[in-house]
Amino acid sequence: MERHLDEELSKLKTNLLKMATLVEEAIHKSIDALKKRDKDLANKVIEEDQRIDELEIEIEEEIIELLALFQPMAIDLRFITTGMHINAELERIADLTVNISQRVLEVADQPLLKPLIDIPKLASQAKTMVHNSIDSFVKRDEDMAKKVILSDNESNKLRTLIIKELINDYMVKDGTTAPRAVPLLLVARDLERICDHASAIAEDVIYMIQAKMVKHHRERLQKE
Repeated sequence: MERHLDEELSKLKTNLLKMATLVEEAIHKSIDALKKRDKDLANKVIEEDQRIDELEIEIEEEIIELLALFQPMAIDLRFITTGMHINAELERIADLTVNISQRVLEVADQPLLKPLIDIPKLASQAKTMVHNSIDSFVKRDEDMAKKVILSDNESNKLRTLIIKELINDYMVKDGTTAPRAVPLLLVARDLERICDHASAIAEDVIYMIQAKMVKHHRERLQKE
């Protein structure tokens, strides 16, 4: 029975990695679509979200079956419940890449308001945080999880910088820029939310490893 559980836990990890790969690709494609104003690529992200939704349901059913059949204890139970949370967070991240792709469709037929510099930086930060949060789960690496959480401050600063620039340098000075500025504001907001979801995954990883709750208490990480 224990060996069978180990096999099922390994399968769960594999499926979560598969989902994480699809989500990281969706982040990359949605921002690439924005940079190139590529409607076909944006539509591809939107269409491929269905596969992520299907995989989320598969993983959720797998987790429910694990809990029902094996009634795991201690670290195995924390691993499974963390996997459940990661599954939900990844699906939410995928939904945000759909939002970004929909914004691309809004601006694709217009010239970009400004060269995209900070938005790709924020996208890169988001991809790195998602990747590292999943890596910390797979490797049970508490230090990596902490770094993901603490790096969220940088994503918040970058989002604020993007929003201030779009509002103060464009929309306030020329109201006609609003139709091109607002979609970029929403993209910045969605990218920052992706970073928040990556941080939530990292918080769950720390709980899985240490049975220690850091959610809403990130200041504790600064003191360690």
